[in-house]
Amino acid sequence: MDVGMSFSQDMDNEYEKLIRRMNPPRVVIDNDSCKKATVIRVDSANEYGILLEVVQILTDLNLTITKAYISSDGGWFMDVFNVTDQDGNKVTDEVVLDYIQKSLGPEACFSTSMRSVGVIPSTDSTVIELTGCDRPGLLSELSAVLTHLKCSVLNAEVWTHNTRAAAVMQVTDDSTGCGISDPERLSRIKNLLRNVLKGSNTPREAKTVVSHGEVHTDRRLHQMMFEDRDYEHRLVDDDSSIQDERQRPDVCVDNWLDKDYSVVTVRCKDRPKLLFDTVCTLTDMQYVVFHGSVDTEGTEAYQEYYVRHIDGSPVKSEAEKQRVIQCLEAAIKRRVSEGLKLELCTSDRVGLLSNVTRIFRENSLTVTRAEVKTKGGKALNTFYVSDASGYSIDAKTIDSIRQTIGQTILKVKNNPQEQQQRQKSPSHESPTRFLFGGLFKSKSFVNFGLVRSYS
Repeated sequence: MDVGMSFSQDMDNEYEKLIRRMNPPRVVIDNDSCKKATVIRVDSANEYGILLEVVQILTDLNLTITKAYISSDGGWFMDVFNVTDQDGNKVTDEVVLDYIQKSLGPEACFSTSMRSVGVIPSTDSTVIELTGCDRPGLLSELSAVLTHLKCSVLNAEVWTHNTRAAAVMQVTDDSTGCGISDPERLSRIKNLLRNVLKGSNTPREAKTVVSHGEVHTDRRLHQMMFEDRDYEHRLVDDDSSIQDERQRPDVCVDNWLDKDYSVVTVRCKDRPKLLFDTVCTLTDMQYVVFHGSVDTEGTEAYQEYYVRHIDGSPVKSEAEKQRVIQCLEAAIKRRVSEGLKLELCTSDRVGLLSNVTRIFRENSLTVTRAEVKTKGGKALNTFYVSDASGYSIDAKTIDSIRQTIGQTILKVKNNPQEQQQRQKSPSHESPTRFLFGGLFKSKSFVNFGLVRSYS
């Protein structure tokens, strides 16, 4: 029976390869038709997960997607993206443009593994995935344990949301600079880190996973927090729940019975990687986006998706509808940069992350999000910190921390006063419904007048 299943999978793979050879992907990059953005059009044979793969590649290049038009009619996939660089300009770097062509064009090989083309497998480091209850000083404690165990943190990303925390860390052995392979040592690392994550009076399970394969950090963090059910609403005793409610994204789900679709609309404050976060979550929940549109206006983003479950059905019940809404809200809020942004740039050394986060903890600051990188012997770290007691951060506290760490090493990218003046919550007016409905009256995006014909 296993032989039969294996044979069937091989046949499916060969069939997919044949379809790709007969209908190779086509990428058109246009810097002329739009005044403010580079237009990227991708035509390809359709397969599950291809939308996420394309969005992931563009996002990994730090491109901002200002508009998008999505259609997967039958066996064909056609997307149009308006993108800019981080400065809001058209993409003119020939290296980046060539990478897009190679990653999305005929040379690309989209796979259902959802791995980014830009991710390089790491054989010289060990990847540690952590999930547990968030609390003040958690990153400091985890870093101290790793330092004690003679592990250096090369790269790491930490997210916190709804009292939960998740981290993906790439570590090496202090003495050899290579990955850790000794089973007994790995077991000890896992157990000690799990004990830190458990904390005290925590009913939820803490998880630690060690691997040596490739990993797309953002994708894994979404999957880890989804599996940890961070989307479930929890009671909070302080006023943060009121603030959280004000910043809640406006997510709606309705069924369009005539077309057998569920229409998912999202309206919220725009930010980098927003499209990746929503598409990633819909894919992880096993929904297929057949059509959609994305638009940004000022600081606000509007997204509309026409979806079905992978089994071909729209959303079937009120409970399923509420779960989709909760999961999308969580996906949007996980990456929201709450707190004061601090950037650290200095020569990398053993125990650096442990020392810096210890200083934060000793000054009653908690890390809400962190991105740790090392490149060419330099540590390039970004921290979002807030006061552990919930009060606004005192400027004198930041000055003291900078004096301890080094004024030129640790820089403030925004100030505590700005944190008190958060923008008003996004409008909760009913969004324009079925904005993309006109798609079913036309055969291509050319009919919208949004892009010119490339034929």
